[in-house]
Amino acid sequence: MRAAEDALPRLRAEHEPDIVVVNAENAAHGSGTTPKQAEALLVAGADVLTGGNHTFRRPEFFTTLEEDSRVLRPANLTTRGPGSGTVVVDARGGFRVGVINLIGSVFIDAAQSPFAVADDLVDRMRRETPLIIVDIHAEATSEKIALARHLDGRVTAVLGTHTHVPTADEKVLAGGTAYISDIGMTGPHDSVIGVREEPVLRRFLTGLPARWEPATGDVRVQAVLVRAQPDGRATAIERIDLPAGSD
Repeated sequence: MRAAEDALPRLRAEHEPDIVVVNAENAAHGSGTTPKQAEALLVAGADVLTGGNHTFRRPEFFTTLEEDSRVLRPANLTTRGPGSGTVVVDARGGFRVGVINLIGSVFIDAAQSPFAVADDLVDRMRRETPLIIVDIHAEATSEKIALARHLDGRVTAVLGTHTHVPTADEKVLAGGTAYISDIGMTGPHDSVIGVREEPVLRRFLTGLPARWEPATGDVRVQAVLVRAQPDGRATAIERIDLPAGSD
């Protein structure tokens, strides 16, 4: 959390992005997000916060989801839960940019297919803006790639989150949609996806329950930078991987 707060102003100053979207579902030591953390990330420079399968972990966060339109949860995670999975914001440079937050249906509980929900949400959002960013929070790489292919030419970017492990498959598809299977993790990389290795190994070796504990070593900030034209077509996508505290 601290690494993200420190990095956001520096990344904004260096790259001058029109919009910054942060997946914040694990801000509270891998267990959801608190209202204070959401506010801190927005103050530090995030324009929109997205979520995932841990978004509803903390009931105190429900009010934030209901009251702040910049804080999203996956649109297809539930049909009755608090909050929204979409927002259109006035970005820098005079552009309006839409953000859609979805969750995968492979190995994760989702109320609806991300494909069907995406079709409906994208069609509606394109009436307001052609610049659309999709955060697909999913376990299966195949599902993320398939969704990107399905939406190619209709959205600016389909960006994968959830696995905590960055992938090296960033590309701009034929229709002009930027894609990456997983952006990675802002957190401790001397770990097992952010968790101390000892309890994880104990669980694998013995099959007995173990309590996960956040790791602390090799904290890194991982992100992607997407460049796009006003018509919504992406022209480039590049990975960002920085040690916490680096200039």
